Formats: sequence, structure tokens, C-alpha cells
Amino acid sequence: MRQSAVHLSGALMKKVQFQSRTVPFLLLLPQLAIVTIFFLWPAAEAVQSSFYLEDPFGFGATFVGMDNFTDTLTSSDYGRVARFTGVFTFFVTFLSLGIALLLAVKADKVLRGASSYKTLLMWVYAVAPPVAGLIGVLLFDQHVGPITEFFALLGWDMQIGVSFFDTSFAMTVTAVWKQVPVNFIFFLSGLQGISKSVQEAASIDCRSGFRRFWTVTFPLLAPTGFFLLIINITYAFFDTFGIIDVVLKGEPGNNPVTLVYKVYLDGFRGNDLGGSSAQSVILMLLVFILTVIQFRLIERRVHYT
Repeated sequence: MRQSAVHLSGALMKKVQFQSRTVPFLLLLPQLAIVTIFFLWPAAEAVQSSFYLEDPFGFGATFVGMDNFTDTLTSSDYGRVARFTGVFTFFVTFLSLGIALLLAVKADKVLRGASSYKTLLMWVYAVAPPVAGLIGVLLFDQHVGPITEFFALLGWDMQIGVSFFDTSFAMTVTAVWKQVPVNFIFFLSGLQGISKSVQEAASIDCRSGFRRFWTVTFPLLAPTGFFLLIINITYAFFDTFGIIDVVLKGEPGNNPVTLVYKVYLDGFRGNDLGGSSAQSVILMLLVFILTVIQFRLIERRVHYT
């Protein structure tokens, strides 16, 4: 029996081998084409444009060297936007991961109606960012918004689009609400992947559920948490563009904007193509540095089983 199983596995291994060396490259060609056309090519164009002062109508360009980068980094407005982006990213990431983890732990213990409970938590994942932003605008509307009316009862007169803090709060709440289901799905899958024998042994050794979670369950979720940390930081940086655009209604004024949205404003609204290209290059370098730091420092504390 064992020999037949060995022969069967060997036959299966032979079947997955390609007869020609060009076949794997042909299968990779569509993905490589997409990456080249939609990422590498635009990135190269952005790097090239960042060294030029370009005419908004495409009639010419003047080489200015590092002037676009100097003007960007010395601008007080860019510094203000960068600080807000950092705070916004921190709160969106922290709250999205924390709320999703709490819901996943509670959902993992539900016995009756578990499918309905999980579906209600996951459905927001299918909502596109601009639609999520529109829902957020309706919830925070000054006249009919239920969240605005609730805080009005507490003495907080919210003015979305007028007050910097109120607009920041609405953007953060909407972005967190949109991202929680994604984190919930991964955390719930990670919890269900933990062996029952490990959980039973932990319940015998430690009677405190809170301590058992932090000493046994949470370390086993570390690989999933590390992956979601990178995903959520990327989401807060880039994927919240649609939410911010809808909440601000195309009139940023003195309202909070992120670095990605500022690239759009300066490039497509202000016609400063060289400056916006320099900002996009700086943003790419910033994300690269953050990713390296995460993998170098945080991943060392993550243990894969």
C-alpha cells in the first residue's frame, strides 16, 4: 500500500512538470504585462517628470533638477498634510485591527446563528470605497445624519466640511468601517485554524480567558496580524482616496487631506505635474522604507508554525 502511494505521488509530481521551458514564462506573461503597464511604466514616468517643470497643456518641459523635491519638502502645507496622514494612518490601522480582532474572537465563540452573524459583519467588504464614502456622508449629514444627530444630543455640533477635526473624525470612522470586514475575515480564519487540542491544553493551564488569549491565542495569530498590518497601512495610505474624495465633495479648502489626495489635487486640479510627480516619488520611497522597517523589526517577533 505504501509503495503504491509513493508511486502515485511520484506520478502526480511528474504531471505538474512542464514539458517546455517557455510555458511557465508564457503563463507569467499576462501578470508581468499588467505590472509593467500599470505600475513600472507609470512609476518610471513619475520619476522622470519629477525633475521637470512641465507645461500643463503638454507643450514643453524645463529641466529643474531637484527643485520640485526641495519645494515639496520645505513646504509647510506638505508638512501639515504629512503629519495628518501619519495620524490618520495610525488610527485607521489600529482601530480597524482592534475592532476586527474583537469581533472575530466573539464570532468564533458563537454557536447558534453563526452564519448570519458572520455574514452581517462581512457584507461591507463588497462596498466600493466611493460608495462607502457616500454612506459616510449620509451618516454624518448635518440635517438628516443619524450620527450627527446622536452627537448633537451630547452637545457636539458636528460640521463636516467646515471643521477640520469633525471632517477628520468622519473620514476616519468611514475608513475604519470599510476595512473592519477584511480584517475580520482573516482573523476569524486564523482563529479557526488554531488546533482544538492547543486551546483545551491552554484552558487547563490557565483559567483566565484574558490571559489565555494574550499568551496562547494572540501569538498564534501573529503571522496573520503581521500580514494585516501591512495591508491596513497600505489601505490607509492609498485605498482611502475614494472615501476622502466623496467626503470632501471636491472642495478640500482647509479640510484634512492625505498625501495621496494631495498628489491628485496638485497634479490634476493645480496643474503642477512636476510637483505632484515629486510627491508621488517621495510617497513611494516612504512606503518602501516603512515596509523594510516592518519586515526587519516587526517580523522578527513573529513566529510561523
